[in-house]
Amino acid sequence: MESDTLQVKVQLKILKPMHQVFEAIVNPTEMSKYFISSGSDRLNTGKTVTWRWDDVGVQAPVKVQQVVQDSSISLLWSTAGVESLVTIELVPADEASTIVKINESSWPPDAEGIALCLGQTQGWTHMLCCMKAYLEYGINLRTGGIVRSAK
Repeated sequence: MESDTLQVKVQLKILKPMHQVFEAIVNPTEMSKYFISSGSDRLNTGKTVTWRWDDVGVQAPVKVQQVVQDSSISLLWSTAGVESLVTIELVPADEASTIVKINESSWPPDAEGIALCLGQTQGWTHMLCCMKAYLEYGINLRTGGIVRSAK
């Protein structure tokens, strides 16, 4: 991270093997069970896909920078008003569980950047909790869970 930008760093242990966690991230059918409403295609290096969140009327182009099988995904998107780099790293905790680490960066260290960074931190934490509930227990926590904040 450059010293003049803010960065999100979140992580959570998922009690599933790395390949299963990886598939839940790159496969839009799986991802729609805990994070997005739908995705236009599987995440592959060099592709641009569209993720949709129908419950809040938002869609975002996602430019996939690199996918390393069962290990990491990096992408560019502009959901917080600034194009930012998201990296998702999968680290084996043991044969049956995976630590998912998500970093997102690119916000200026001012009041607006802090607000955007905090919002993204909340979003990624929510995503990881929803992924954990789905993969470990088959529960979709995201359904009905999104509340738009009053402005």
